[in-house]
Amino acid sequence: MVASGEGLTIEFKRKIAFPEKVVREMVAFANTTGGNLLVGVDDNGEIAGLRNPEEHDYALTKAVEDLCVPAINYKKEVVPLTHKKSVLCYSVKAARKKPHYAKDNEKNRYGRAYVRVEDKTIKASREMTQILRRTNTKKNFSFKYGDKEALLMKLLDQQDEITLGEFQAAANIPRRVASSTLVLLVLAGVLKIIPQEKEDIFKLKNI
Repeated sequence: MVASGEGLTIEFKRKIAFPEKVVREMVAFANTTGGNLLVGVDDNGEIAGLRNPEEHDYALTKAVEDLCVPAINYKKEVVPLTHKKSVLCYSVKAARKKPHYAKDNEKNRYGRAYVRVEDKTIKASREMTQILRRTNTKKNFSFKYGDKEALLMKLLDQQDEITLGEFQAAANIPRRVASSTLVLLVLAGVLKIIPQEKEDIFKLKNI
């Protein structure tokens, strides 16, 4: 696992310095395709190990219990390196019902959804969060092909990808209308969404 490097389903942490931030990684795995968090491994892949793995495990386990909404499904394994050092491996399953949220602290009532993109964990946009939530239903999504949809298809034929802001400006429509249009087209299988730290990218599904 370490030899393959960090990626969509693998994250390395040298130690649990800020449990609330590590929780976001686990939530992102649950909201995407699942994955493994290895604690005791440097970003460069060096397996340094932990001298007191139980302390790190306690801190992270408590954070997961306090800050994940709803609770995520994961398994833990302690992998001994020597008689003094070990690596903690947390295997997170992809959630059947999404999204899961990570709170900044236990006093907060609500948290933020996070998703995994390549080897990064990023905040899910409003659009991505809606898509995660609505994919829990088994209904088939349909849409009316009107002027704004025709314009969107024309734009995507010209430039391959588009952001919410670009579509809103080109169509001269309210942001909420542009947002709902893109979300519905993703749910209907016409578009795909590629989450980004700033603005998500939307492309035709077959590209």
